[in-house]
Amino acid sequence: MKKTTALFIATTFYSGYFPIAPGTVGSFVAIVALWLLPPLSWLSLSIISIVGFIIGVWASNIAEEHWGHDPGRVNWDEVVGMIITIIALPKNWIIYVCAFFVFRLFDVVKPYPVNKTEKLPAGLGIMSDDVVAGIFANVVLQIVFRFIVKLPFTF
Repeated sequence: MKKTTALFIATTFYSGYFPIAPGTVGSFVAIVALWLLPPLSWLSLSIISIVGFIIGVWASNIAEEHWGHDPGRVNWDEVVGMIITIIALPKNWIIYVCAFFVFRLFDVVKPYPVNKTEKLPAGLGIMSDDVVAGIFANVVLQIVFRFIVKLPFTF
C-alpha cells in the first residue's frame, strides 16, 4: 500500500506514465489545477509547496528504489515547481501561460545552481532542481510583470 501510494503521488496520479515528455505533462496538470482552484494567497501556496516538497521527497525516494536513479515517470517535482513559480503572482491567464513556459525552460536548461541541486541524493535531488527552477521562474515573472509590463498586483 505504501509503495502504491508513493508511486501514485510521484507520478502525479499516474500522469508520469504518459509516453512523451512526462515532466511537461506534470507541469501542465499542475498549472491547469492551479487555474481551476480559487485564487490562493502567497502564504497558502508557500505552505502547499513546502508540504508538497516533503511528500515529494518521500514518494520520489520510493520511486527511485522501484525504478532506479531519477526515473522519468516521476513528475510530482514539476507540480511543486509550478506552484512555486506562481507564488505571489496574480491569477491571470497570460501570467499562467508564461509561468508554464518559463518554468519548463529553467527545468529543461537547468542553469547553475539548478543543475547542482539535482545531484543531491535520491528524492531530495529529484525534487530540489524543480524547486530552484520554480524560484528562478518566479523571480523572472515577478520582474517582467511588476516592473516591465506593470500589471496591477493585488493579493
